[in-house]
Amino acid sequence: MDNKTDDKELRKNLHQLHDEITNTQAVDEKGRELLRDLEADISALLERSEETPVQVHPSIIQRLEGALDHFEVTHPDLTMLISKLLDSLSTAGI
Repeated sequence: MDNKTDDKELRKNLHQLHDEITNTQAVDEKGRELLRDLEADISALLERSEETPVQVHPSIIQRLEGALDHFEVTHPDLTMLISKLLDSLSTAGI
């Protein structure tokens, strides 16, 4: 895959995760905090021009991994999308 394809896939996965976060309910306080932070991260990444490749700071990856651990048992759809996004980032060399 070329960089343009990688970036398009990343953006698609970011949109899917953003939608799932918006629709996720019944979370504890830590979960709400994790979702709030991830939603802000994702929104910031998506606001950038499509002409600019997605640049993900390592702290965002750490938050994604923390959310993956936190929601693994209680929210399987959410964890599947987080995992998919992490895989996309890895494939893109981020």
